[in-house]
Amino acid sequence: MTRHPYSRRRSFLKAAGIGAVAALAGCTEDGADAAAATPATEATDSLDSTASVDVDRIAADPTDVPDPVDWNSPRTHDVTLETKEVTAEIEPGVTFDYMTFDGQVPGPMVRVRRGDTVNLTLRSPEDSNLPHNIDFHAVYGPGGGADATTIGPGEEATIQFKATYPGVHIYHCAVPNMDHHISAGMFGAILVEPKEGLPEVDRELYFGQHEIYTNGEAGEEGHHEWSTEAAKNEEPTYMAFNGEAYAFTEDGYGRIPVEQGDRVRIYLSNGGPNLSSSWHAIGNVWDKLYRDGDLVSDPGRFVETTPVEPGTVAAAEIETPVPGPIKIVDHSLTRVVRKGLLGVLEVQGEERPEIYDPDP
Repeated sequence: MTRHPYSRRRSFLKAAGIGAVAALAGCTEDGADAAAATPATEATDSLDSTASVDVDRIAADPTDVPDPVDWNSPRTHDVTLETKEVTAEIEPGVTFDYMTFDGQVPGPMVRVRRGDTVNLTLRSPEDSNLPHNIDFHAVYGPGGGADATTIGPGEEATIQFKATYPGVHIYHCAVPNMDHHISAGMFGAILVEPKEGLPEVDRELYFGQHEIYTNGEAGEEGHHEWSTEAAKNEEPTYMAFNGEAYAFTEDGYGRIPVEQGDRVRIYLSNGGPNLSSSWHAIGNVWDKLYRDGDLVSDPGRFVETTPVEPGTVAAAEIETPVPGPIKIVDHSLTRVVRKGLLGVLEVQGEERPEIYDPDP
């Protein structure tokens, strides 16, 4: 998968911890300016030392979206997903044991047309420790395919299904401890385009929101273990886009560049496993909103904030007439300020004072 231009690692905000990264007005992501605003929470129990990582990056590239459907008759697609259990950083100095599809969070987007057939193979390496499966919300069948795809280490299973109904749907692991597996990264999206296709846009982006429940505090260096108790209380340590705190900010892999005037369609897969998202773009609105993955009803227009329930994928389009940052957030803003849930687009172009003038 292409990593450029978001391949650099960010420096750990030692002075601020995670809490101050977005503390200033407008949810700025400049950690240096925010460092004194909110001190890191002091943990009550010490963590184990930071574990060695298996991958340098767990966050999927939001620009890695399959091309739009350009065929007019049913096709058959062979799709293979591999379960990968890896240790990676939530933020520098903070490690966690993730569970993933294909080693990234969220798992790769699958894109087909209504009426297409999918041959899906789920494969688990021999060095895996746990059983896994996959529940596609686009599948008619027991468990959305989960019953037939439950596999152990070194095993694989294949199912075939027809993409009968259009929409953008979540997929996720659905073993008995599914809250742990989903929280640790095992979710993604399948886009079933209507037979007539989707309206053309200039750019498409794909994010996955989820909660990470650990035995530590946000910003506390060391190896964080999954906490069943925190999950039961629905008190996440981190909330993230694509598995990492503040991944797509200046302190992360950088803002995502967008050309001025582009119409951008954004997909948000809310893996949860528990909390709804109040999805909002600071400095913009959802010009067209496809609620709950519904791609056939008339979209909502000029919506400021929309709920995206866990187990749901939403799609929305924005226009970009004015240069500068557009901050993608959950408007439950403590999640932005203190738990890591912020991504930033950077619209690149000329000032448009007739639309917005910061210094009239």
